[in-house]
Amino acid sequence: MSQPSSPEGRARSSSPAADQVSAGNALWADVRALLPSTKKDLKLDFSEKVEESVISLLQQARDLLYGAGSLCSGGTRETCLQVSEIIIDYSWEKLNIGTWRDVDKDWRRVYSYGCLFKVLCMCSEQGTIADAIRVCDMGLLMGASILDNILVRIINVLQKHLTYGKRSAEEDTKESRRKKIRNDHTTIPSVKSEEVIPRLHCPSLEHFRENYMIPQKPVILEGIVDHWPCMKKWSLDYLRQIAGCRTVPVEVGSRYTDEEWSQTLMIVNDFIDQYIVNKNSIGYLAQHQLFDQVIGRKYIRLYSPQESENLYPHETQILHNTSQVDVEDPDLVKFPKFERAAFQACILTPGQVLFIPVKYWHYVRSLDVSFSVSFWWS
Repeated sequence: MSQPSSPEGRARSSSPAADQVSAGNALWADVRALLPSTKKDLKLDFSEKVEESVISLLQQARDLLYGAGSLCSGGTRETCLQVSEIIIDYSWEKLNIGTWRDVDKDWRRVYSYGCLFKVLCMCSEQGTIADAIRVCDMGLLMGASILDNILVRIINVLQKHLTYGKRSAEEDTKESRRKKIRNDHTTIPSVKSEEVIPRLHCPSLEHFRENYMIPQKPVILEGIVDHWPCMKKWSLDYLRQIAGCRTVPVEVGSRYTDEEWSQTLMIVNDFIDQYIVNKNSIGYLAQHQLFDQVIGRKYIRLYSPQESENLYPHETQILHNTSQVDVEDPDLVKFPKFERAAFQACILTPGQVLFIPVKYWHYVRSLDVSFSVSFWWS
């Protein structure tokens, strides 16, 4: 017959519920440590453009946070959460009236404070950490920096407490099916010898500048990013793990000129699941570009600025740097001069970096699940 456990033994044992409470207290302690030590240090200085009623709400949320009652108590937390959401909703309206450049920075700061107070409420209970990260991201994307960029520092803490589970067998099957569909519909274009973009292995800065950047000649640079950690680390699973729950701005659609093309805010996991797509319109930038291929392959065509007339740019100011032509399936009746437009081409593979000179027209199509990193400079 087993003996009853001693009080000491019972104290040492723990249930899943107790572990969750302990984890919640640890999270709250880590986040609370990032805040100013006193209420006086958390200053709420705003211009007269912010109404007194809003400042009063901000002060109320701050007082609840630093008050004698614990934010971990249900009543205090619920009140603080309600006040925070009122601040967020009201400032959101201010952010979305008129054009973005006309939004006063103080209203962006108000929005960030609302997000901060809401996240603190969420961290004081056993909520979903991913939801708290999403609130921080919204504050970073739509708000302005506050308290020495505290929302970034809170995200760093939240991610340390976030548990990444393995994908289910069903999710793995869906991912394999998506990859198969993408590969089944991908054709590999041939690149003729006269179209090939030259390659250069580890050139000196002086050689690159004198022979390619100044004369504005495209070139593929090899061996210059082999030391990047992403060249070995990056994969869909890795990106899901480090950023899957983050909210980011996303351009959705194949071409800028398509009616369904749009910009939106989206969680990285949702983007990977729904929108691994090709942006295959042709356009140019008013800056030099280094296009670094990290994962997968891309088919790229480059047209010099001298070919602009043959590429039929849109006449509107907003799309003047975008061609009307479907490069790989052109309508030569509508765009007859496109047939004589000379171009250079390549299939860019992982580890290669393409130098695209300023105002060079470029067309890009992914041949695999593909990720690239771009740098622009004038």
